[in-house]
This record gives sequence, C-alpha cells and structure tokens, in this order.
Amino acid sequence: MPSASGTTPAKLPFVVWVLAAGTFLMGTTEFVVAGLLPELAADLGVDVSHAGLLITSFAIGMIIGAPAMAMATLRLPQRRTLVLALSVFCLGHLVAALSTSFTVVLSARVVTALATGAFWSVGFVVATTAAGPRNATRATGAMIGGLTLANVVGVPIGSFAGQFTGWRGPFWALAVLSGLAAVFIGRFIPAQGQRVEVSLRAEVRALRQGRLWLALGAAMLIMGGVLATYTYVTPLLTDRAGIPAGAVPLVLIAFGVGALGGTTTGGRLGDRRPMATTLTAAAATALVLLLMIPLSGNPVTATVLVFLMGLTGFTVNPVVTALAMRFAGDAPTLTSALTTSAFNTGIAAGSALAGTALDSSLGLTGPPLVGTVIAALTLLPLIGLAVSGTSHKGRIVAQSGAHTHARRDEPAQVPPQH
Repeated sequence: MPSASGTTPAKLPFVVWVLAAGTFLMGTTEFVVAGLLPELAADLGVDVSHAGLLITSFAIGMIIGAPAMAMATLRLPQRRTLVLALSVFCLGHLVAALSTSFTVVLSARVVTALATGAFWSVGFVVATTAAGPRNATRATGAMIGGLTLANVVGVPIGSFAGQFTGWRGPFWALAVLSGLAAVFIGRFIPAQGQRVEVSLRAEVRALRQGRLWLALGAAMLIMGGVLATYTYVTPLLTDRAGIPAGAVPLVLIAFGVGALGGTTTGGRLGDRRPMATTLTAAAATALVLLLMIPLSGNPVTATVLVFLMGLTGFTVNPVVTALAMRFAGDAPTLTSALTTSAFNTGIAAGSALAGTALDSSLGLTGPPLVGTVIAALTLLPLIGLAVSGTSHKGRIVAQSGAHTHARRDEPAQVPPQH
C-alpha cells in the first residue's frame, strides 16, 4: 500500500523482514493442524472432531495471550520479549512432539499460543517503529504477509511432510526453526530501553470508541466463517470430494494462494474504498461457503471453492485491521493485540461450532453451513461502520519525554514510536 505521505516508499529495514519470518512460523503452527487432523486423531486416540480442539485451543490462547502478554511486557525491553516468546514457542512444540497424550498436546498448544500473542503484539510495534511513519503501513503489510504466506507455503509443506513423517515431523521442524529464529532475532533486533512511554491506563482509555469495536467485530466474524470451514476441510476433501489424502496439500496451496491474493487486494483497495471492499468481500465469502454445501462433492469445484474461500475471506482482514488502528491511533500495542484476539475469537468459536455440526446429522456439510451463517453476520458490523463513517479524523500520539499527548489535527496513520 502506498505510504501515508504519498511519496515513494523507502526500502523496509531488514528487521521488518526478520520479524515477518517469525510471523510466518506463527501462522504455520496455527493452521498446519488442519491438514494433519486425521493423523493426529488416529495417533492420539481421539476422533477428528475432538482433534479439532487443537485449533480451537490455540485460538483461545491467542485471544487471552495477545492482550495479556502485550500489557504484561509493556515495560520490558522489546528484544528480550521477542526472544523469550520464541523460546517458549520452541519449547511448546518440543513437548507436543514428544507426547502421546492428547491433553498434553492440547496444553502445549495453549502455551505456544500465549507466546505467539506476545510475539505478534510486540513485533508489530517494533516493525512499524523501525520502518518509520511513512512506511508503517508497508511494515504492517509485511507482518500480515508473513502470516498469509504461511498458508501458501508453510501449511502445505507441513501437510506434505506429515504424509511421510507423521504429524510429529512438522512439530519438530517448527521447534528447530523457532529456536534458530530466537537466536537470529537476538542478534539482529537492536537493544532498546524500557518501554515506559505509554501507560496501561492510556492504552485502555483509547479504546472508548464504538467504531473500533465494530471493526473488531467484523474481524472476528469473517475469520470465524472462513475457519469454521477450513478447520475440517481435510475430511470434506477426502470423504466428500473424493480427493486422495496425498493431494490435499495441493488444495491447501490453492487456499493459501487465494488468501495471499485476498490480502493483497484488500491492501490495495481498502485505503480508497474500505467499506465497498469489505462489504463486497464479506458477501462473496458467505456465497462461496454456501455453494460449498451442494458443490463440494466434485474435486474440481471443491478445489475452486477452497481457493475462492481464501480469496474473498482474506480480503477483509487488512482493511478491518487498518480501520481498527485508525480508530484507536493512540493505543497501538493494545489495539494490535485486540485485533489478533478478535481474529482468534472468531477462529475458536467458528471451529468449535463447526465441530459440533460435523458430529450432527449434517455431517461433512455442517462446517460450511456454520461458516456461511457466521460470514453473513459479518455484514452487520460492516454496515454499522458504513453508516457511522470511517473518514473521521483519528488521533495520533506526540510524545514528549515520558508523557503522551493526543493530537487531533492529523489522521491516525501509525502507532507511536516506542
């Protein structure tokens, strides 16, 4: 997306790409389980719908962990927080890979999610600060791009690897890579002092805006709709569409390509026409998920619909994220954490409801039906935003020493420098 100033954007600092690589690992671990559910369920002695709790539990950990860890580490040096988060992330995967107990694996996923929440909340601020005000939006896009790329590359590779090594192979790989990332970030992230400029009270006070919560509600619902279907897409593809298990990762690649295209589309159109973009994309997502019920019995149409599910659903993500940051420009750390929590609230609720539907008489068509309803509900907060307007002036922080003052004469484009 263009820079806030309208000038030619400068090259992003190397540290932004290092952090984006970290978010790539986080995104991979969150979603790779969807491609490994049958293997996980069989090895741990549970049914597939019960194994889906591994996705739900991670989402719940993110819901709690993102804001809680953001506030708990507000005054810690940023480099130390990032290295500690990656170290806990590594340990969580080691415990899961070594365990034969579903309960232990579930607990490890929650701990891993808490670490992911801490990394994302702090990494977002570090990336935008390093990029500077003119390139903060691009830095945010790079961070989100790391998560999206996980769907294009990380999840399919993990699924492929799981076909040959079992589900533990991808977990071992993520443990090793996150350990290396901790060392790498400890080397390349510059040491900084205590983050005392923004108080917890100031962060919370800045959230008293109804439009912010409408944006967060839209973020929650669109992800809930998409992930309700995506969580159980593997049994849908194998048992209903008749796609061989070995070919499922190829369909997951199609989803990832669609998600990457959606993120790019939303980033390019969202600045100029945020409401037209999100309303159209949300309606299209609901339609795609609805069509999946009668048309997923054919492998070609099922693959096309999975691609479109990623394309339409992920178009909404960067737009509502940018709107949330605009509406609460002087609460960057907590707002970014709450955006992450909103997405994961949708994932947790959507996957849980989809699991219940899968066990009902609806069977394999239950998850896409649940996804259709949730995605359609996304239109309600988006219509509320369209009515209230999104072009009002926001607030940014002009810091002076250890104090923070809101300026109302400029639009909120970036988080404050920490």
